[in-house]
Amino acid sequence: RFDLSSWSAGLVCTARQRMVLERSQRIGLGLTGTKLGCAEGGCGACTVMLSKYQPHLRRVHHSVNGCLAPLCSLHHCAVTTVEGIGSVAGKLHPVQERIAKSHGSQCGFCTPGIVMSMYSLLRNNPTPRMADIEEAFQGNLCRCTGYRPILEGYKTFTKVRPHKHTLSVMQHPEDETSVFPAPLYNPADFLPLDPTQEIIFPPELMSSQQLRFRGERVLWLQPASLDQLLELKTQYPNAKMVVGNTEFKNLLYPVILAPAYIPELNAIQHTDEGIVFGASCSLTLLGDVLKEAVGKLPSYQTEVFTSIQEQLRWFAGLQIRNVAHIKVSSPLRPSVCRCLFLAVCLFLGGGERVVVMDEKFFPGYRRTILTPEEVLLCVLIPYTKKYFAAYKQSPRREDDISIVTSGMSVTFAEGSTVVKHLALSYGGMAATTVMAKNTASRLLGKQWGEELLQDACSSLAEEMTLHPSAPGGMVTYRRTLTLSLFYKFYLTVQQKLASEVRNTHHNYLHNMLLLTSPSSVQIFQAVPDGQKEEDVVGRPMMHLSAMKQATGEAVYCDDIPLYENELYLCLITSTKAHARIQSIDTSEAESMPGVVTCVFAKDIPGSNMTGPIIYDETVLAVDTVTCVGHIIGAVVADTQAHAQRAAKAVKITYQELQPVIITIQDAITHQSFFQPVRTIQRGDLDQGFTQADHILEGEMHMGGQEHFYLETNVTVAIPRGEDGEMELFVSTQSATKTQSLVAKALGVPASRVVIRVKRMGGGFGGKESRSTTLSTVVAVAAQKLKRPVRCMLDRDEDMLVTGGRHPFYGRYKVGFMKSGKVVALEVTYYNNAGNSIDLSLSIMERALFHMENSYSIANIRGRGYVCKTHLPSNTAFRGFGGPQGMLIAESWMSDVALSLGLPAEQVRRLNMYMQGERTPYSQILDHITLDRCWDQCLEISSFNQRRAGVETYNRDHRWTKRGLSVVPTKFGISFTALFLNQAGALAHIYTDGSVLLTHGGTEMGQGLHTKMVQVASRTLGIPSSKIHITETSTNTVPNTSPTAASASSDLNGAAVHNACEILLHRLEPYKTKNPKGCWEDWVNAAYFDRVNLSANGFYKYVNLGYDFETNTGRPFNYFSYGVACSEVEIDCLTGSHKNMHTSIVIDVGNSLNPALDIGQVEGGFMQGVGLYTLEELKYSPEGYLFTRGPGMYKIPAFGDIPTDLTVSLLRDAPNDKAIFSSKAIGEPPLFLAASVFFAIKDAITAARKESGLSGPFRLDSPATPERIRNTCEDRFTKLCPPAEPGTFTPWAVVV
Repeated sequence: RFDLSSWSAGLVCTARQRMVLERSQRIGLGLTGTKLGCAEGGCGACTVMLSKYQPHLRRVHHSVNGCLAPLCSLHHCAVTTVEGIGSVAGKLHPVQERIAKSHGSQCGFCTPGIVMSMYSLLRNNPTPRMADIEEAFQGNLCRCTGYRPILEGYKTFTKVRPHKHTLSVMQHPEDETSVFPAPLYNPADFLPLDPTQEIIFPPELMSSQQLRFRGERVLWLQPASLDQLLELKTQYPNAKMVVGNTEFKNLLYPVILAPAYIPELNAIQHTDEGIVFGASCSLTLLGDVLKEAVGKLPSYQTEVFTSIQEQLRWFAGLQIRNVAHIKVSSPLRPSVCRCLFLAVCLFLGGGERVVVMDEKFFPGYRRTILTPEEVLLCVLIPYTKKYFAAYKQSPRREDDISIVTSGMSVTFAEGSTVVKHLALSYGGMAATTVMAKNTASRLLGKQWGEELLQDACSSLAEEMTLHPSAPGGMVTYRRTLTLSLFYKFYLTVQQKLASEVRNTHHNYLHNMLLLTSPSSVQIFQAVPDGQKEEDVVGRPMMHLSAMKQATGEAVYCDDIPLYENELYLCLITSTKAHARIQSIDTSEAESMPGVVTCVFAKDIPGSNMTGPIIYDETVLAVDTVTCVGHIIGAVVADTQAHAQRAAKAVKITYQELQPVIITIQDAITHQSFFQPVRTIQRGDLDQGFTQADHILEGEMHMGGQEHFYLETNVTVAIPRGEDGEMELFVSTQSATKTQSLVAKALGVPASRVVIRVKRMGGGFGGKESRSTTLSTVVAVAAQKLKRPVRCMLDRDEDMLVTGGRHPFYGRYKVGFMKSGKVVALEVTYYNNAGNSIDLSLSIMERALFHMENSYSIANIRGRGYVCKTHLPSNTAFRGFGGPQGMLIAESWMSDVALSLGLPAEQVRRLNMYMQGERTPYSQILDHITLDRCWDQCLEISSFNQRRAGVETYNRDHRWTKRGLSVVPTKFGISFTALFLNQAGALAHIYTDGSVLLTHGGTEMGQGLHTKMVQVASRTLGIPSSKIHITETSTNTVPNTSPTAASASSDLNGAAVHNACEILLHRLEPYKTKNPKGCWEDWVNAAYFDRVNLSANGFYKYVNLGYDFETNTGRPFNYFSYGVACSEVEIDCLTGSHKNMHTSIVIDVGNSLNPALDIGQVEGGFMQGVGLYTLEELKYSPEGYLFTRGPGMYKIPAFGDIPTDLTVSLLRDAPNDKAIFSSKAIGEPPLFLAASVFFAIKDAITAARKESGLSGPFRLDSPATPERIRNTCEDRFTKLCPPAEPGTFTPWAVVV
């Protein structure tokens, strides 16, 4: 019995024990506002508010992950979903309205979860601080917006009023210097928040009782008292105890005990020794109680409390902490061994024992010393009686699994600094927490000083060892961290001991704890004076779907209601990278409940060959698999759970084949390349190197990237019952390609297949070509069974089978003069294509087209090899090879500056293109704005002052360093495949004057439909409210190009313009006859005169085409230019970094919509920050992907945005080659995040200088904490040298 306020009061549900809340809302009630992004509580898309009554806390409102909350656990709870707080048809809640109007919703798939996180916060605190808002969002991810507009919109709920640094502004076109407030939205228009109008907690839910639910495979028992719990534990000694259920995914427990409501397990007691917490207390409650104690008690008593608070802040998201409880909480485990917590355990017979939570308490991974006959009652967290500190190092600071954690405590002999007792514990150095007992023993009786530090580091290096093949990898880094973290502890104790500490130590400790809320500025050009109010082109118009997305009413593919007789499909995939299939046994799977059939290659009526360009891959594997994740078949069942369970029961035997080629280096060794090998050359390379004063050679590897669109790939296929007709609802960027490949597999003409795309929850290139395989498999199953079939991939499936951005390896040889002028460049690129060609050759071609980035080089040659490996095929991703090619270009540019000892910005500026110069592929650059972007970026970032500040800071600090970098970009706009540079549109005018518009582009959050409505509105001269776009479909606009290459606004906008002009021409006679009439009058007159009020529009780029053989032609229609300046601070001891400042100036021509364009700049930039500093795909040597979800794969979070961010759209830069003088915006901004990468490299250079190191050095991408720390060579890294390559098998390989 629970209340779902978004549905109806007092709703009674029949519980399915293993079903979680998100699934029950969607399947049982048809409430689809809550989204499923990962099914492991890592993305926050499924966030809802849970309210319950607990006697000791009274009413409790908190955010939880709907994808983890078991339905049975909600007994006597009130659940509020995004639908329950407001709607477009009724009234939006202020939380919904503000995220929409502040442009904080792009694809919208994450928006309901973010809305509910904010709503939950406001229910508890109507006037939060910015720090509270940032904490509330630690469990939410967004892949589109870059987070800034979300925080800025919700800042209006705080008491802090926006000031000039947080206002969007625009520049007046007549005055180069004037800047005045003109925000992207007006906060005065927002609805006020009225806490008195919120939904009340139903009184009938204010009691608890014992419950018993029996399901298909699970028995759920919820005792109401401690006696009942002990009785049930006697009856079911091996039952799983579930309180928070933060790890329920893919696990089956036949009997579950849920003691969440037992008073004794939720009690909190303050004693003379410390604070006693009941074992069911949530981590949020734990943190709140400790925070209160820290505020009241003397600091010497609360060092343990303070450390736990700090660890809790970085443990998981708030949704997890709200339900995770003290027994299994991983942030407490390292603390346990340092603080000696006391645990009280109850015997089933009624007795109890008290145990010390030391290193013996956790005998194995996720195991405790509790016996099946015992129940943990409570835990005592003691007051501090010694110096104490705890540390955690992870790839991403917020909501991340630690690499190494540590807790340390020291007690000194009375009146001295002689060590009396020392405890050093580490997590991440073994399967359980380990104590550095030898080191601690060795340091007893020694004075706390430099000699002790040296002894401790030497001893730790010997004691804290790891095998080079240890699970988790990063062996050298982890070993070094044990020393670095001890040094931090050493400095902490020094600071507390001494009345005055050396500045370097004091500044280090103070600075790395400093947290600052972000501020931002957006600069854009005003629309011209006199532009009509109804002409919305150039105005910051809100995304047309933003309000529907904020209320959960926007319909995504999986939100389509279930069809009658609909079935669910689950893929069967390979577990081997290269093997022959010997047998497939489906007998067990087919006998399972709900299973209807299995689908294999023999069931494909048409062709089993597929591929976006070349048909070099199969829809379903036949005899051989060529990657882990290769799709072999599928199981179709009545529900998702039954299909997934059966798919795991399919038994496949393999004969493994050799070689297994996983990495680029493997491919080079085996000469495993797709053909052709592309080359671009201009000038005389030999002469250039002869002319050069210096020649430098280097290499760089750049890792791949997972798209991590919040909505995974999904298809719903409906057979129409006659002539082989099939209708598919698909989340795809390529409707036409999906249509043609599905028709090919079904053996029917393309005209019998209709693809419909309403919107996508993100795409980024990942749904351009790789989505087609899933759609084809689902269509084959639907045709075989003559029933509707649906499949939405789980996050781990999607990451396994769909590929991502291509890893690149580059070798370069560069010749340059003493001044820094580059005169010769030879560069060779290798990309890891995976097991099929897909779009890899085109991606390599674009990398070659961008091999010089923004620099004019007289003598240049680039060559590109596409490596064939046994990984899932890599594919398009925002930038399409450009970010890889340009990063390697900036690497050799950085090396040139370092080798000459010149400022990098000076060398970059010296080599930049000027108007009229030729590229290596012989295209003349006209209307170049690179120099203007550069100069403006230096100005708005106060570059010279910032550089001086960095140098001063670095002189004063040894263990933190700051870096600064300014990086340009030149990005070519068009498809490099000539035939794709076309678009169509269809416009209908109805007799009431409304307009239905459709075009060839798909909406994935970038605001393409919004811009197309703006174009049509201006062209037709009518308000945008009269124009509607319902979807993209192949039966309205045929033969469409993928929504990709940043060209969609250009191509589709011109096609829309063409269609509207045709209609205007037809209406012109009626406007002339009735000049005082209105739009509806002219439309009706034309209709009654039998004029066609429907028109097709078409557009293609002209004068395009490039020949690699002759190096002639014009591959790009025009170029987008931009420059970014970034400042970072690195922690030299751990490798962590903070993004302190970024200024971006980017040329978007005359912006069609500044709000959308700035959103694309910020979103693309943050995706680039992930690419270059954070996101790391890890594969085993056998080709198995370890990083298959947000638990292991980290995209940037709210806390990763620059503290100070300025985005300026270059003014007075019209582009005569695109619609209404605009420019493409989707891909160009991403590379500007390389400014963060090279700012990190600049900071590392300063750190290396402290160790006497200078000159060029290699830093591969991404610049993770591991790479940063290992490159900052110092006395600690020297004590932990890496094992010799070839002497061990690594846990993970660089692919």
